[in-house]
Amino acid sequence: MSTLHQEHHFESAICEHLGRHGWLYSEGDAAHYDRQTALFLPDLLAWVEATQPASWQALAKAHGAGLPRVLAERVRRCLDEQGTLEVLRRGVELVGLKKPLSLVQFRPALGLNPAIQQAYAANRLRVVRQVHHSPNNPQDAVDLVLFVNGIAVATAELKSDFTQSVGDAVDQYRFDRDPAPKGGLAEPLLAFPGGALVHFAVSQYEVHMATRLEGEHTVFLPFNKGTADGGAGNDVPADVNRYATDYLWNEVLLPDNLLNILARFVHLQIEDEEDWEGRKYKKESLIFP
Repeated sequence: MSTLHQEHHFESAICEHLGRHGWLYSEGDAAHYDRQTALFLPDLLAWVEATQPASWQALAKAHGAGLPRVLAERVRRCLDEQGTLEVLRRGVELVGLKKPLSLVQFRPALGLNPAIQQAYAANRLRVVRQVHHSPNNPQDAVDLVLFVNGIAVATAELKSDFTQSVGDAVDQYRFDRDPAPKGGLAEPLLAFPGGALVHFAVSQYEVHMATRLEGEHTVFLPFNKGTADGGAGNDVPADVNRYATDYLWNEVLLPDNLLNILARFVHLQIEDEEDWEGRKYKKESLIFP
């Protein structure tokens, strides 16, 4: 069995599982991805129209057929300036609206009133395969991108341990997924802080993750559960039809769990740093639990 075929099977298993557990999934979805804004625009538009009809009508009246592009460009600008986490938690302001446009509904800590419950149920979580994300290299494709209401929140590169390890997925990010290539355009899906919040390197046996891609200087951390005897990595399941890393899509990426993580546990950390010439600057890093 070829490496490509093995990875395709692994990719299919993850996507089909997510599709059975609350995620939207269709093999042709990559065609609807907008590489200039890194948005899955159909879901963004559907979310706004379904959950904020008064705002949608006001925007449609003001912009007519140009609304999709106006909204996409405004959301992209806010993502670049404020960061994905802030935009998800605070929404975006648009001229003509009395309040910010909400881009996701998180579950409140204390109960749900009917309107919030309806909006929470309307969240559109989508997994998309083989996303040609790059404005610089149109043939480059990330194995998986996960979206919440059209906003990219995670990417994943998958490797088959039969021929490649999780380290190969890490190297793919470090050497082939530069968010700011020299002489090229910024990569909106990969850039910090306005791109995906977390990037997973995944094999059948291990998961590593990074929240900020910085080329060859990118730091990936293990995202494993550990073994029963206290070792690193993950236990190999007794069931040959399971993967040692299936906790990622069986637990972490379940819609309720992921939305809870985004709402309560992802944290932007800002630290005062000093360079070798004594110049002070602030370093931002995202903490993903």
